[in-house]
This record gives sequence, C-alpha cells and structure tokens, in this order.
Amino acid sequence: MTPYDTSLPQARRARLSGAEAPTGLVDSFGRTVTYLRVSVTDRCDLRCVYCMSEHMRFLPKAEVLTLEELDRIASAFVGLGVRKLRLTGGEPLVRKGLMTLVERLSRHLKSGALEELTLTTNGTRLAEFAPELARHGVRRINVSLDTLKPDLFARLTRGGDLGKVIGGIEAAQGSGLKVKLNAVALARDNAAEIPDLIKWAHGRGLDMTLIETMPLGEIDEDRTDQFLSLAKVRADLESYWTLRDIPLTTGGPARYVEVAETGGRLGFITPLTHNFCEACNRVRLTCTGTLHTCLGREDASDLRAVLRAGGSDEDLTAAIRLAVDAKPQGHDFQIDRGAAPAVSRHMSTTGG
Repeated sequence: MTPYDTSLPQARRARLSGAEAPTGLVDSFGRTVTYLRVSVTDRCDLRCVYCMSEHMRFLPKAEVLTLEELDRIASAFVGLGVRKLRLTGGEPLVRKGLMTLVERLSRHLKSGALEELTLTTNGTRLAEFAPELARHGVRRINVSLDTLKPDLFARLTRGGDLGKVIGGIEAAQGSGLKVKLNAVALARDNAAEIPDLIKWAHGRGLDMTLIETMPLGEIDEDRTDQFLSLAKVRADLESYWTLRDIPLTTGGPARYVEVAETGGRLGFITPLTHNFCEACNRVRLTCTGTLHTCLGREDASDLRAVLRAGGSDEDLTAAIRLAVDAKPQGHDFQIDRGAAPAVSRHMSTTGG
C-alpha cells in the first residue's frame, strides 16, 4: 500500500494515475491547474505582525524538503502541465542553496515546458541575489512592501530595515528584473498612505497590487481592527483618480486597473470581499511537501511521504492527481472579532 492510496474506486484511481487521465491537471469542477507556488522554507528574516507571531517556532531541518526533493516535485507538476512556478517562503532568499534550485528549475524554461519561473520576496536580500536570478531566467519578481515610512516599516516587520528593501528593488531593476510591489492593506497602519505608495511605485515603473489581510494562523493581535475592504479603497481612489479595468492577467488572482493619472497598473486581491475561486488555477506546496489545493481550507496531501517511501515518478503523479481532483470549490474566509483563524497554519508555512 503506497502513501497516496485511498478508498477511491479502482477505476477512478486508474484514471487519476494516468491510465485514463488527461494530460493536464483538471479538478472535479473543470478548472485546470497551471500554477504552482512552492514554499522553499518556513523561515524569514522579518516578523511581519499580520503574518507571524513574534516568537515563531520553525520546523526542524529533517521535516523540510531537500533541494532535490523540491526539484523532483516541482518538475512532476511541470510534466503535468503546470506552466508557472513561483518560489515563496517564509523568505525564499534565506534558504541555503536556493540558487542551485533556481538553476535546476530553469531547465524547464529552456525546454519550453515552463513559461515562467518567479518568486515573491521581502526584498532584504535582493541586492545580493538579483543578478543571479536574472542569469537563471527569472524575468519578474514580487516584492512585499507595505509602507515607505522607515519607523512604521520597522514596527510592522519587527525590526526590518526599509533601506535594504528599497536597495534590493533598485538592484533588481538594475539586473533587468521586472518588479511588482505587493502591499497588504491595513486599516490602522497604511490606509492613508496607499495613494502615496501607488504614486511611488508607478513613478519607478513598478506595478503594484493591494491585498486584503487574510485569517491565516494565530498571531499576536486581532486582525479585525486591521481589515480594510479593497472595495472601499477602490471607491476612495476613484474619487480623485481615473481607474480603468484592463484584461491583464499574470496567472494569479489579482484584478487589474490602469490609473490614468500615474500611467501605472494597480491590482486588487480580494479574498474576503470578492473571492476569485471560480477561476482558481493554482495549488501550493509547503516546504514540508504538503500540497494544499486551497489557501483557505485545511486540505492537505503528503507528497513528502510518497518520496521518502521510495515512490516512483508514477506514484508521485498519481498522488498529485488525487489531490487536485479533490480541490474544493472555494474557501470561506471570514474575519470576525475573537474568532479563530480560518485555517491554523501561518502564511509563512503555506507559502505566501
């Protein structure tokens, strides 16, 4: 009995293992999965207040996938039709040997099997790694940045240096990488600063995306006070700017507009006020090899167990197909005062 075996009927197991399966990964609601987000570590050199507890307990090294295991699983997804890989964390650039993994995965870019290899970073180590990322075929990255105020940045990140992040963004652009900023909208902290953030980004040729705070993992404060509806943010922006909806898609959940007055693009990710489940094309692999097919559910499939039990590539493919076939129709994120998070795992564990 292999780790992925279930009580599913034999005919269905055969279909999902590839005997009767389509080439791509299609869930039971007809959505095709073409996007894999891979967390390479749960560790981070910042402690953002909406993401982590101040005193996080990180995973023992033995529980974390090796670079070879990460490569094998990601490559299996590419073989099943995934066209976009995003490396995340924690903070991916703190993972020792990450550039070795990037170089290995870049072979799928060269073969044409993969359209894009990218990553999301907090930017603190970009100055060091941006040239190498570009050399291995990474063409664009996302950088998380919630404020341009050094004191507020230090408080939100519990000690982070804003100058390092801005220097990293400049280094990335200097290396030819296209940079998009991600900012979590926080009612108490950066709501009034959002227009300035947008103007700063667009003035430097950067796209920007705003994200509603999500109920993931226990942190040290009540998220209710920080939740800011992006429907309200958009309405406020439209009181003095002209926002035009555009059909841009980058493979993720953002809906984009063009801001006439700045000439730049602005995305909105709205998991609470307007979910995007009907067109969800992505799944997430944690650094422990757990596959989550929905960010807002506690679903989990253990791909590490398949590998470490000596499973073949066919076994791995079957496990992936079983997981994707069970992908739920949608999440049910809510933020209510005093309520437990929608899921217990932190975003840093899931993969941001």
